[in-house]
Amino acid sequence: MRRFTEGEVLSGVVREALGAGACVVGVERLRGGSKKGVYRVHTEGSRAASVIVYSWAEGENFWPAVGAVDAADPFAPASGLVPFLAAQRRLDGLGVRVPGVLVADDSRRHGPADVAVLEDVAGGTLEALLTTDPARASQALRELAALLQVMHRQHSEHYGRVDVLEGSGTVGGGSCQRLVLERAVEDLGEAAGREPRIAAAAALLHERLQELAGRVAPRRQHALIHGELGPDHVLVDALGHPVLIDIEGLMFFDVEWEHVFLRLRFGDHYPALSRPGLDPARSDLYLLAMRLSLVAGPLRLLDGDFPHRTVMQDIAEHNVRQTLALLAR
Repeated sequence: MRRFTEGEVLSGVVREALGAGACVVGVERLRGGSKKGVYRVHTEGSRAASVIVYSWAEGENFWPAVGAVDAADPFAPASGLVPFLAAQRRLDGLGVRVPGVLVADDSRRHGPADVAVLEDVAGGTLEALLTTDPARASQALRELAALLQVMHRQHSEHYGRVDVLEGSGTVGGGSCQRLVLERAVEDLGEAAGREPRIAAAAALLHERLQELAGRVAPRRQHALIHGELGPDHVLVDALGHPVLIDIEGLMFFDVEWEHVFLRLRFGDHYPALSRPGLDPARSDLYLLAMRLSLVAGPLRLLDGDFPHRTVMQDIAEHNVRQTLALLAR
């Protein structure tokens, strides 16, 4: 039986953040997280009516265990207090709005996991706002585009997650496109083992990956990117300003990786975030690689007890169709 973070743990860390007089009167476990628990904790007798608590407890991670993981791999599972704080510091220093941290605790005094207490950004997600208030969402999109320009102007000779680069100063050799190709080949093998339509096209997809990778010219400069920035990973505060969340994977990488993901997730709203000068060869390779990842990843997650199964099945099915459509181009 999976055990989530207990109320006693949440109460203890919230009182540490808000003062001994804070009384917890309600707890919601928010939907969507697959690597950490995200809780909205309602309080009385404190300066904040509610706060958000992140818990990186083992029981909050729905991803099936894999073999040895190279922590220096930018695509290794990005989860934990260390990558979160490294990303929070970097973005906050650039003036990119992220939720304020009230307490970050790795002492395990309150329970068996690292936890963080954050401000509760009250405006909901940009994803919801795009439907309920398009005019307000348009302003948030314009501001988000400006924030992305700030991030993407930050450059590094090395690629890798921010926390890893801060710790060692460098990551393994090779190139972003080679890393993406290797990962895509792995995802192709995994997807083919789970989905007959991908299996039937596996040889053609492998050939296409190699062909696309062969068109990509070398590059030595990498930009700061979020890596998984969809409208569900952008909150909008009470004044309409965008606030980035799920930032643990913040890394220096090819900016095309960011923009391919933005295009997939924002759809018709992507033109507000687009930029000139992207390398079409990289974008083509990264699009196919990302489609394969969005087949293999959700199907892998469904091996376990992830509760929102229809969502993952729909993501996998959509990306199976889109992957096969790329072969027709």
